[in-house]
Amino acid sequence: MITDTEIKIKGLQILTRHLGDVEAERFVSLIQREPFDYTLWRQSQNLGEELALEEISRKAMALRERDAK
Repeated sequence: MITDTEIKIKGLQILTRHLGDVEAERFVSLIQREPFDYTLWRQSQNLGEELALEEISRKAMALRERDAK
């Protein structure tokens, strides 16, 4: 098992590699200010590895908009 610090470092590395520095910071900011249970959402969406990052993001945003109404 890796430490919490190692998880944070690896997570930020993955985010910046796929989103870039600015969008990764935006993602972290969104997660911190909005009540969003990613684990619950991920389970409800039955997502597989075949989806592109952009498609996963679109699905998450659509769900957030739906729940905000």
